[in-house]
Order: sequence, then structure tokens, then C-alpha cells
Amino acid sequence: MSDVDRGRLIKLLPRLQGRRIVVVGDVFLDEYVVGRATRLSREAPIPVLEFERRFCLPGGAANPSSNVVTLGGVARQVGVVGNDEAGQQLLQKLREAGIDTTGVVTDPSRPTTTKTRIVAQGSLRFPQQLARIDHLDRRPVAKDVEKALITHLETLVPQADAVLVSDYRTGVVSEAIVAAVLDVARRHNRLATVDSQGNLQKFHTFDLVKCNHAEAQTATRRTLFTEDDFQRAGETLLEELGAQAVVITRGPEGMSLIGTGSLRREYAHLPAANRSEVFDVTGAGDTVIAVLTLALAAGIDLLAAGQLANYAAGLVVRKLGNATATPEELAWAIEAWT
Repeated sequence: MSDVDRGRLIKLLPRLQGRRIVVVGDVFLDEYVVGRATRLSREAPIPVLEFERRFCLPGGAANPSSNVVTLGGVARQVGVVGNDEAGQQLLQKLREAGIDTTGVVTDPSRPTTTKTRIVAQGSLRFPQQLARIDHLDRRPVAKDVEKALITHLETLVPQADAVLVSDYRTGVVSEAIVAAVLDVARRHNRLATVDSQGNLQKFHTFDLVKCNHAEAQTATRRTLFTEDDFQRAGETLLEELGAQAVVITRGPEGMSLIGTGSLRREYAHLPAANRSEVFDVTGAGDTVIAVLTLALAAGIDLLAAGQLANYAAGLVVRKLGNATATPEELAWAIEAWT
């Protein structure tokens, strides 16, 4: 990343603080059950784990909120939990993290989405995931719940600098919710961003749309291999979605970004800031969309916003689970990584 002005990026970090972001989407409780691998089972070719610890983190659309708060922003969550122990635990975790849960609706008819990861701690430096069990309901939320969510959006978004949609496709981000986000954002001149997780066509006229390599290929119906391929894909998505900016994350190859209008920026490819210490990619995309949204809401240009997000993603993949990056860590990465 030879074109990075490191001093300028570090000076931009304080501008992220205090930015108010409403995050709407599918919130999860991510549970980690960690055991030490002691032997192979006699019953099947699997390791036997002796239990060491269990911990939980906010996941799904709650992870961008955690990233916002860690970087000094203000996050207000809009989503749905069940009337169950997992829901109470998730709400407690959100509040402990300093996330406003005013916009979280409890729906007794569905479970709180819970993802349980079985993790082996052994002789390796980093724990290894062996399996994951998801407890979820993919049905669209009920109309009364949807109405309550829209009411929260109409109250919270005018008080914010931006609204971020995180669609994990478990029923919250319906057409009505998307329409309500755009309506209130436009009426109050607020930035609207989205991490699409799939069907990009749902998200016409958002200011910024983030997707990954596979999603961009599906949406553009073409294979993306060369930089020319990614640039043409970005241009196509800008036009078809009516977006101001498109960011395509590319895993170990970093990310591509392109913008128009107020977010104008010629196509740029940002190589991954960290390629040598990648232990757990869980939630890295959530970090990217959170940092992009914070930075753009702070009036930072698209290229610098992408660079900050790229460094933040490089930090969180060095940690287990849904992780966040502090301003101090981000400043260190900007200075240390070439």
C-alpha cells in the first residue's frame, strides 16, 4: 500500500469519535465452547475435548455496532431477539458494550439466533473451530414486529449521522424495512450504507453498498479475476444499484472500491493490510462496513475510509471470534504494516 499517507490516516482517527450510527439487521448471540484436545475418540475419528471455558459475543448485525463503539462512536441497535435466555444474554452483552438497545424488539414467536462454535485448544498457537451449530428462524418477522422496527427507525435515524443495514438474511431486513431506512435517511439527509450478504438488488439507491467477491460475481453474472474485471463489476453495480459507492471485499486480496457523485473516487484496489497473521476471519466484513460508515459519516473521503477499514480488518482477523479494533491498535497497524 505504497500510496498510503500514514500520517494523514492517523490524524483522521479522532474524527471517528462521537459519530452516531444506527445499525439495523439480524442480531445474533455468538457462543464459543472451548475445550482442550486430549485424544481421539474410540467411537468416531474425532478429537475428544475437555471443557475449558465458554463465552459469548454479540454477532450478526450486533458486530458492526461493537466495532462502532470500540472506535469511539455511538451505536444504536435496531433488531429482533426472542423471549428466551439467549435474548436476555444478548441484550446484556450489548448494554455491557455500551450499545443502545432501545430499538431492539422482543418477539416471543421466534428464538434468538444463536451460533454455537465448538473450538479446540491444543498445541497450535491459535484455537481451531471444529464445528458450528446454528439455532435460528429464517421466516420474515411478523408484521407487528416489522411495524415496531420501523417506528424505532423513524425515531432513531434523525438523531444519527448514518444508518447501517446489516442483512444476515434471517428475517429482519424485509422490503418494508429497506424502504423505511431509505425514506427516513433521505428525509433527514443521513448517510445510508449496507452490508448486503447476498441479494444486492434489494438495496437500490443506498449511498454505499458493500459485498464480497462471490456476491459481486453473482450480481454481475461474470467471473472476476483481473483488476479490469473488478473495475467493470464496480461500475456495473454503481449503475444498476444507483449507489454512490461500491466496495467489494476480496479476502486475502484486500478490497476494491469505486464511487461516484459526492463519494467520487476512481477505481482503487487496496491489498490486504495483513496477510501473514490470519487466525479467524469471523466478522471481518462487519468491521469493514462499520469503519467505512463511521469514516464517511465523519466526512472522510472514500479512499481514506477504505484504507482505515482495510487496516481494521487486518487487526480483527488476528483475534478469536467477533473482534474489534481500538483506535490505538489502528494507529499501530497504520504505522507498522507496509
